Amino acid sequence: MTMKPLTLLACLPLMLPLAGHAEFTLDSRYQDQDGDLVADIPADADQQVDPSTLIFAYTPVEDPAVYREVWSEFLDHLADATGKQVQFFPVQSNAAQIEAMRAGRLHIAGFNTGSNPLAVACAGFRPFTMMAAEDGSFGYEMEIITHPDSGIDEVEDIRGGELAFTSQTSNSGFKAPSAILKADYGMIAGEDFEPVFSGKHDNSILGVANQDYPAAAIANSVLNRMLSRDVVSEDQINTIYTSQTFPTTGYGIAHNLTPELQEAIQDAFFSFEWEGTALEEEFSKSGEAQFIPITFKEHWEVIRKIDNANGVQYNCQ
Repeated sequence: MTMKPLTLLACLPLMLPLAGHAEFTLDSRYQDQDGDLVADIPADADQQVDPSTLIFAYTPVEDPAVYREVWSEFLDHLADATGKQVQFFPVQSNAAQIEAMRAGRLHIAGFNTGSNPLAVACAGFRPFTMMAAEDGSFGYEMEIITHPDSGIDEVEDIRGGELAFTSQTSNSGFKAPSAILKADYGMIAGEDFEPVFSGKHDNSILGVANQDYPAAAIANSVLNRMLSRDVVSEDQINTIYTSQTFPTTGYGIAHNLTPELQEAIQDAFFSFEWEGTALEEEFSKSGEAQFIPITFKEHWEVIRKIDNANGVQYNCQ
């Protein structure tokens, strides 16, 4: 299996690197009167929407066809709770997912850790929940992985070689490793190693397992699920770096849905019974068993700090 690297700019044209740090702000089309860092629901009822069909998208980390079935029982529950038809929208990239919500074509979504701030700032995304274990613990780690024949035994061995990222919006697939490699190892992409982009975590993991990439930065929650499904095996992967724990995919809604509909959607997430469902079967592989309440301001603070460390701000177009 041969994977062609994507260009850096092709991954996401909306995110531009800057020299200094910047305070997190929303696009001018959104208001944040209460200071919670997410877009307010429009006060004018004429600007609120109440669609007959709700469109749901899960972050494009793996094969969308797999996750259509995984989410099917939850989406039936969501339809019952809201009285709406619900459709699964299989997005192919983080940029496409963000643009769909910004354009009003996506109402409910799970945005991955790294793209959450961009979705909040540029698409009016209002995250309110994420998955957690039975005891309430949550999160995943960024790992840098290699294959046994790569000749890479430690992070320094990447210098002068190639490292696969996923996309610029990914925390574990680009933002966190970029900041860590620069701060802790003095290594900068394009200067000290050649960056390539796979587009998704499963692409990077398969690329390493099949020796198309010598090394890759990935989310271990995705790796654990792929190991559990026997998509890859442990003897194909070596881990040479594990980060601190980060928040996982954040789920939320478009800011301009009516308050009543937003409340019904939130209630649907928190009232869903996981036991015996395809959602439980899939996500229990990474230790998750429930939806818990979160706030973007608190739970994504570390991710905004990583963005600042990378000198990033959001230029919404």
